[in-house]
Amino acid sequence: MEYELTVLIHPDLEADLEKPLGRLRDLVKSAGGSVTKEDNWGKKRLAYRIKKQDFAVYVSFDVQLPADAPLKISNALNISDDVVRYLLVKTDDKERAKLAAAKKDQPEDGEEE
Repeated sequence: MEYELTVLIHPDLEADLEKPLGRLRDLVKSAGGSVTKEDNWGKKRLAYRIKKQDFAVYVSFDVQLPADAPLKISNALNISDDVVRYLLVKTDDKERAKLAAAKKDQPEDGEEE
C-alpha cells in the first residue's frame, strides 16, 4: 500500500541531516517497506511552537508499506528525539489522478489560452 510520510525534523539537526534521514529510511525498511520518493523542503517556520521549537526541517516521503507497518513506524516516531512532528497517511490513487489531470489542464506560466 502507498503512503505519504511527512516528517518535521528538529532544526538543530539541519547541519547533519543525513543521520536522521538515514534512520527514517532504515525504520521504513525494517518495517518491511520501501521509500519510493523523498523530497526535502528545507527549514521552515512553524505555524505554532511545537516542543519549544519555532522552526523545523520538513521532509516528505512516498513509501510502500505492508498493512502492519504504519503502527510500527508511528510507535517509533512517537519516541524519537529527532522528529518534532510527523504525519503518515494512505494515498488515494483516485485523488492523485484527479490532481495530475487538473495540473495537466492548467496553462503553463506565461502561456495564454
